[in-house]
Amino acid sequence: MSPFLREWLNVVLRWAHVTAAIMWIGDSFLFAWMDSALQRPSPDRAADVAGELWMIHSGGFYEVVKHRNPSAVPARLHWFMWESYATWISGVLLLTVVYALGGRAMLLDGASTATQGAALAVVLVTLVGGVLAYEGLCRVPALRGPRLAATGLALATLLGWSLLRVLSARAAFLLVGATLGTIMTANVFRVIIPVQRQMVDAVRNGEPASQARAAWAGERSRHNHFLTLPVLFTMLSNHFPALWGGPHAWAVLPLMFAVGGGTKWFMNRGSRTPLPAVIGTLASLAAVVALTLPPAPGPAVRALGRHAPVPDAEARLVVQMRCVTCHSAHPSNAAFASPPNGVTFETVEQMRAFADRIVYRVVETRTMPLGNLTGITEDERATLGAWAWRQDHR
Repeated sequence: MSPFLREWLNVVLRWAHVTAAIMWIGDSFLFAWMDSALQRPSPDRAADVAGELWMIHSGGFYEVVKHRNPSAVPARLHWFMWESYATWISGVLLLTVVYALGGRAMLLDGASTATQGAALAVVLVTLVGGVLAYEGLCRVPALRGPRLAATGLALATLLGWSLLRVLSARAAFLLVGATLGTIMTANVFRVIIPVQRQMVDAVRNGEPASQARAAWAGERSRHNHFLTLPVLFTMLSNHFPALWGGPHAWAVLPLMFAVGGGTKWFMNRGSRTPLPAVIGTLASLAAVVALTLPPAPGPAVRALGRHAPVPDAEARLVVQMRCVTCHSAHPSNAAFASPPNGVTFETVEQMRAFADRIVYRVVETRTMPLGNLTGITEDERATLGAWAWRQDHR
């Protein structure tokens, strides 16, 4: 497949994925808020009314009434499932374009001896295994509410720790998020929609809808609701190497998941959120900031200042061999039709503009070249880093 076609597939699928996700997450946020804001029904309401709510928006008034077991179902009933399915399908296709067709460096570090096929097998096993593990946890009677959340967080931490030892850190973060997203869609497909269909059929047949099954679907919906922010974090983390490029990446994941869960709790309950939950959320965020703060310059960075001056031509030679396969106006790397993030290093002036980033990505975090696909050596890292350090400290 040509890089041009792959890039257009990336654009279209990413656009579709983000649009569908906005619709799905927006629905989740709205319904969770409405459930928390419902007021006790007025006396003239039917006995099955669980709550009511008045809202004003877009120049009009909206009346929301929640029924437990209505006497009839209208011919036109709005369902909320296609947003979930569209998000997952576009996400899987995007995962295929970026990681399966994007080359080995998108999944594995240069030092890894694994093949791209083996890495893709890990991806598939993780997605399926994550759903099976979650289903198993949900069927343990003793695991409900906070206990289930704590157990799930522990397993997500273990999953992240394991994947960081097999895949590149960037891919590991994204795969944890893709696993959670697959669990969410599986909840919609396997539990929530089937239960809702049974409820509709029961009402249309003049039978009472099963409140036990309704509660089961509601529980899975709440799980999805609390997973939204953790999934969004993993999807966005790819753009921020400080999150996944450091030695404590395994701890960043669960801490940010705790921040996401705590934030959703506050969004749902507002001032009624227990103080320990607020403190825990803020403490988790502070811990992430502390773990990702640039440390005091390590030996490799400190050595740059003692390195002999590097001529522009020598630094440019390293860049020509190791960097411009991707970072040029017309990359020779088949994975890219255009330079990543629009960054090019074809001239010394272009290199100088990103001198501080070169030190950070090439020497400090060692997250570039991507997966060390071009095989940069330690001497070349030191040479390029020393040149960039002097540019940044002139």
